Amino acid sequence: MLDTFELSKPAVTRLFGVAVALVVAGAVIGIVAVIGGLANGAVALGGPQVVTINAGPVAWTIAGLVAASSCGAAGTITAIAAWAGALLNTYRLEDKTWFLALLVTGLISLGWVAMFAYVFAGPDSNTAHRATDRGVPTADQL
Repeated sequence: MLDTFELSKPAVTRLFGVAVALVVAGAVIGIVAVIGGLANGAVALGGPQVVTINAGPVAWTIAGLVAASSCGAAGTITAIAAWAGALLNTYRLEDKTWFLALLVTGLISLGWVAMFAYVFAGPDSNTAHRATDRGVPTADQL
């Protein structure tokens, strides 16, 4: 069944790039929402009450934080999909080193580190399979 699902390394790389962009965008939106809320007086300290909350700016800040969280969640789901694609891609290789490295680091919550390593230095099983299908020896076979 794994042979019917093909996800090339360039596709995994693009998917992971989208994931990183979404997570970074979520972080930026969240920071801007908090700074904007504070600058617009969402919370005021002092006066007759120790803390005063202004409903309008707080509502906009909460809306910004919801958007930031949604963007970050979409990025996380996309990163998991890219990780799964990388796992399927490396599972097809004879040498299981990359597969095991991606699997273990992902399971111990270091999947981002492993995915950056895979994107920049990892192999593509689809390239290896196309070369062996044509009878061309790969670098491992030379």
